[in-house]
Amino acid sequence: MSTFVPNKVYLQGVLLHYFIQKKSAAEAHRILVETYGDNALSDTTCRDWFRHFKNNDFELEDKECSDAPKKFEDEKLEELLHQERCQTLTELGKMLQVDESTVSKGLRVLGMIWKQEHWVLYELKPRDVERRFFMCELLLQREKRKGFLHHIITGDEKWIHYNNPKRRKSWGNPGHASKSSAKPNIYNTKLFLCTWWDQQGVIYYELLKLNETITEDRYRIQLMCLS
Repeated sequence: MSTFVPNKVYLQGVLLHYFIQKKSAAEAHRILVETYGDNALSDTTCRDWFRHFKNNDFELEDKECSDAPKKFEDEKLEELLHQERCQTLTELGKMLQVDESTVSKGLRVLGMIWKQEHWVLYELKPRDVERRFFMCELLLQREKRKGFLHHIITGDEKWIHYNNPKRRKSWGNPGHASKSSAKPNIYNTKLFLCTWWDQQGVIYYELLKLNETITEDRYRIQLMCLS
């Protein structure tokens, strides 16, 4: 056996019937709960509809209540903010004809927050802005033509081990010792490496002889090689 589930329009018609019978909103709500249980309209909804009936509004179709907050399109709020961002919630609400809470929700949807202005050293005049803009464009064009980093050459020196063997791993049976190799004496085989590079990479390097270090004459020779 199917169970009848009333819709809103049906229940609103029942409320109109009780209103014509001179019943109160509370009494009508009590009868609806006793008859339809969880499907009944809430007490607040019953009172709202009785208020409509008292104002000779007997239209049973769903519509926004007169006391419901008005809505607005986000584009209108964005347009007002584009004109002036320092407007308060009260000022925006008056122009949009909504309350402040509705404006606040709209601002949160747009990702807007209320921020204090920050001080700057001084206000730039149009001439100052134009001059700075021109200098930025000039620097960008100069970098596109040829960067300044190509003028910089860096040099450094480092001691390196001429012969630095590494130990290797090998397969073996558990409990047996691995292969052994004598540790070489690396302190007598250190060499001095001089390297020069720019933004593109190494442009010159020299490996000095055994036990030879950098000197003034060696620097002069390397600079001549760079030129």
